[in-house]
Amino acid sequence: MNCEVCQLKELQVDDFEIKEVLRCILHTIMFHRALGLVRPKDIDLELFDITYVQCGDVELEKKIDEKIEHFISSVEKHPNKKSQICLSFYEIKNNKAIWFSNKVERLIWEQWYINLNVAHQRATSNKSYHSKVMDSGEGLSEDSNSQRRIAKEISLREVLFQIIKFVNEKKDHIPPIPSREGISFPYEITIPSSSDTTFGMDMIKRMLQTGHPTMLS
Repeated sequence: MNCEVCQLKELQVDDFEIKEVLRCILHTIMFHRALGLVRPKDIDLELFDITYVQCGDVELEKKIDEKIEHFISSVEKHPNKKSQICLSFYEIKNNKAIWFSNKVERLIWEQWYINLNVAHQRATSNKSYHSKVMDSGEGLSEDSNSQRRIAKEISLREVLFQIIKFVNEKKDHIPPIPSREGISFPYEITIPSSSDTTFGMDMIKRMLQTGHPTMLS
């Protein structure tokens, strides 16, 4: 099985920016790999002057938000550390090699690695986004804060362009459209475990285990 892998450019983000940045990236990938009819929904980021498109599917939004919260919890347990999240698309194949077996296997055909270098700031849960941005650059001039925000925005735009370039260039490996209804190929969003060295192998093992596809109904 030909599996294409895209390592997205590492982004420098503050902890309060994680949710917006991951939503932007994950939904952009899912939109460009969507099946059939979708209800595109434009989303304006609050922290950056960027607009991205979601598929307009409530269940997909819920699943992505759940994984992002899981990722944020993982980052909080291991502060000041580079973090990675993986989005894998796979195909379901019946294993006919084993007699009297109904086992199926997940064959990964595409993986996206999102790489974040998270800087942790003091708790600002009750403050506005603008206040958080100012706090994240405490001790710096307003011009310096503005430059940091612009630099982050440019980097995020580069990642979005990287996604678009990849989906336009890499098409031959995409499997036939599944017979089941849904807006997406089967997929899994994987969060790194506490042991980063085993993250890749653990993820591969899980993807090869038998089970039912994770499809949206």
